[in-house]
Amino acid sequence: MKIRIATFAAAGALAAIAVPAMAQTASEVPFSGVRVGGEVGWDHIRSGSSEDIDDARDLKQSMDGVQYGAVVGYDFPVGENLRIGAEASYSGSTAGEDFNNDDPLVFNLGRVQADRDIYVGGRVGYVTSPSTMVYAKAGYTNQRFSVEGSNNTVNLDEGLDTDGWRVGAGAEFAVGRNAYIGTEYRYSKYSKGEFDFDGNTPDGSRFNLDTDRHQVVATAGIRF
Repeated sequence: MKIRIATFAAAGALAAIAVPAMAQTASEVPFSGVRVGGEVGWDHIRSGSSEDIDDARDLKQSMDGVQYGAVVGYDFPVGENLRIGAEASYSGSTAGEDFNNDDPLVFNLGRVQADRDIYVGGRVGYVTSPSTMVYAKAGYTNQRFSVEGSNNTVNLDEGLDTDGWRVGAGAEFAVGRNAYIGTEYRYSKYSKGEFDFDGNTPDGSRFNLDTDRHQVVATAGIRF
């Protein structure tokens, strides 16, 4: 619930900021104003530890997939070339991994699947030409995973919410008067998590974790 409230608040703040700027379109001031777009690309999630969690077996510690989502943002011109912006995104991923281990003492039929990701943050851009802007970004990210497992006695099928931060950099290219395309690299670090149980069962206590994420995405959208 706290995550939903934070997301709606961020979206509302973006809309409030954008209202005074509607008199100036993106064609009048390049790379400014409200933007709405989509993104798709490569997603790589792995354990942040460089040490194998079990040296008796070769356990896979990463998973790859396709990331896809939608983003809304607003960029404000500061001088001729500098842009300050805020954005929020909601995305999903096909990244997942089955863990079929031989040790009967552990959950030997399991799967971890990346579900939705919520991001809220800011960015700073520099317009290098009327059709090109480079930028850096940073903010908060919350990733939910689906965790399934069984030891033939106990079955587990729950959600795992993880909190972390994200940094990234990219470039945008104007296409025509209002459209844009771009590319972006981002790195995310998740350090806190809690299990989100179904029904009336209280959520689990928050615990520390160490998960890294690398993404390279293509972006496209429209400015208003």
